[in-house]
Amino acid sequence: MKKKREYTVLVELLGSNQRVANEIRRRLTENGTLVINFMSSPGAGKTSLLEIIGENLKKNYRLAVIEGDIETEKDAERIRAKGIPAIQITTGGACHLEAKMLGKIFDKIPKDLDFLFIENIGNLVCPANYDLGEHIRCVLLSAPEGDDKPKKYPKAFITSQCLIITKSDLFPYLPFDPERAKKEALSINPKMEVFITSAINGEGIDDLIEYFKTSLHEVRSKE
Repeated sequence: MKKKREYTVLVELLGSNQRVANEIRRRLTENGTLVINFMSSPGAGKTSLLEIIGENLKKNYRLAVIEGDIETEKDAERIRAKGIPAIQITTGGACHLEAKMLGKIFDKIPKDLDFLFIENIGNLVCPANYDLGEHIRCVLLSAPEGDDKPKKYPKAFITSQCLIITKSDLFPYLPFDPERAKKEALSINPKMEVFITSAINGEGIDDLIEYFKTSLHEVRSKE
């Protein structure tokens, strides 16, 4: 009986999160805003990637970033230093963002955005369980982590539309096979778009940005 009760409570909690996430997605879609959720382990390069993407997009598009961290605003400060609005959510211990957290700061989100990026808390487990109202979920995998992570942390990859392999500039120095990582990820989620990138030398950044621009057009065409 205990297991059934625990399962019921979990369903109710996630159900509540889903309702809030659906409302966030509906409202931002009506505003013509594409929402992109970045998930990864700590240190995979989310902030560095957002810095270079943001510098490129801000020339012609309106964007903002929601920064999720357990403590400090260090990553938000890095984004703001690039001239990009960043809204901080500090959880004080929780290992993931939830839609309800975004709901509490929704009024701080500019209404005229083209892109809203969410930098989730560094964790490949818990964040995969929580829809935040995004249109695209991207999971990042960096070269130093190893190429065997997709099947070790399957839900993060199964629930994502986009895999971004980061720090490709380190490939020559590490036992990381990008083709093996890509093949393993696609074996559990064949529909994923895969990008190999480096925030240092710019590899793959243009292709990734074009993917986001195309996705923005698709969201707006469905309004």
